[in-house]
Amino acid sequence: MAGLPSEIRALAELSPVEDLLLAVLREGLPGIHVQSLIAKDQSFPFVLVRRDTTYGVWTGDDRFTDSARVVVQAFCEDPDGDADASILSEACRVVLRNAWMQQKVYPGKGHITRVDMLAAPRRTTDWATSTGPVQYADLPTGVWRYESTFQVDIRKPRTKPFLK
Repeated sequence: MAGLPSEIRALAELSPVEDLLLAVLREGLPGIHVQSLIAKDQSFPFVLVRRDTTYGVWTGDDRFTDSARVVVQAFCEDPDGDADASILSEACRVVLRNAWMQQKVYPGKGHITRVDMLAAPRRTTDWATSTGPVQYADLPTGVWRYESTFQVDIRKPRTKPFLK
């Protein structure tokens, strides 16, 4: 089978929430790996961005807006991993807030129209307590994880002319 017909693919209006936040955090956190998946040989520090599967809204808004709950996890390793992960988690909040306040547009991804922190950064010692999908049961020895949850509203890029 050749996959989906192009006419069907053209109907999809995929949400770039994760892609937009990856771009925002990569630009705002130079020197930090910002990813949506964990590499088999992951190096630290790094930030993991995942759309929470428990919430997403489509309101039929023809302005191409989207709203999502997003979990942002910050990982750092010893000797100061606990303190560093806490600071990195707070830096993520500041970068997201600044992108919202500055209405910075990321070509092909859109911009943040609002961001609210739903859960402040908190130390989480293992993957099993993660609010999102997990890949491993435990963190590597000497690695610390802080997790924050945000409500993010975005304006998606306009890819098709409005139908009237």
